[in-house]
Amino acid sequence: MAGLGKETAAYERMRDMLETDHLNEWVVVYDGKLVGTCESFEAAAEDAIGRFGRGPYSTRRVGAPPLMLPASLLYRPVHAEH
Repeated sequence: MAGLGKETAAYERMRDMLETDHLNEWVVVYDGKLVGTCESFEAAAEDAIGRFGRGPYSTRRVGAPPLMLPASLLYRPVHAEH
């Protein structure tokens, strides 16, 4: 996904602060900035989709290794219209 490298680089720059202040929380990084923290992946994904649509943005659990998903897999909220 175009632009995801920017979000990954931003996360890496913030890693020490995130691991100190937000360990095991889910964070949303958009446009190179931390824009949200959540207790669950579902909450982070719903927040990101509601605010930024299809992105690009990054949702990651602080302290966990990055999860690599195929580009064909998109998160879709259960309540989304078909």
